[in-house]
Amino acid sequence: RTIGDRIGEAKASGNLGNTLKILGQFDEAVVCCQRHLDISQEQGDKVGEARALYNIGNVYHAKGKHLSWNMAQDPDYLPQEVKETLQKASEYYERNLSLVKELGDRAAQGRAYGNLGNTQYLLGNFSEAIAFHKERLAIAKEFGDKAAERRAYSNLGNAHIFLGRFDISAEYYKKTLQVSRQLKDQAVEAQACYSLGNTYTLLQDYERAIEYHLKHLVIAQELGDR
Repeated sequence: RTIGDRIGEAKASGNLGNTLKILGQFDEAVVCCQRHLDISQEQGDKVGEARALYNIGNVYHAKGKHLSWNMAQDPDYLPQEVKETLQKASEYYERNLSLVKELGDRAAQGRAYGNLGNTQYLLGNFSEAIAFHKERLAIAKEFGDKAAERRAYSNLGNAHIFLGRFDISAEYYKKTLQVSRQLKDQAVEAQACYSLGNTYTLLQDYERAIEYHLKHLVIAQELGDR
């Protein structure tokens, strides 16, 4: 501010916002991220503007998750405050998405789609979540980003469970399992086996359910994860 570096001030405000988000000070975080957004717009800095929109989305997303964890709630009922907060997150991700499309930034589009999928999932809009996660998956494959591909498969599996499409969920969880083995990530592999065990229980294929739960157990024992 002293030297009149507006772009520097914008970036510093954004960093403060992200730090406050991690500290759980969501309202203060929004104020700092909003300053990042205002200055970026004033300076015609499209990249900074996109980043600020994404960061504000992240603050509302984190706040929504935090609120829902802290409220003892019926899983079929989303408190109004949580709903409004997640809808705000979604709106900022949408604005970020249209701007990064304009900028032709495919990697940033991937991140926006993933987060839109996650917020729609938390809002209980499972069909919308699936559409966004499919977009995320396509971009992850484009970049050869195996970790993002694995997360997309897992999220697609979860969303199909809530639509009662257990057969489709099982296929996505199998892909999750496959990629987690390629990544040599045993904790994620165990999680995929657990999801498959539960999905085959829902499909009433108990032999297969037992097979996957045993695989989960073996990895949990190997990792010493009580």
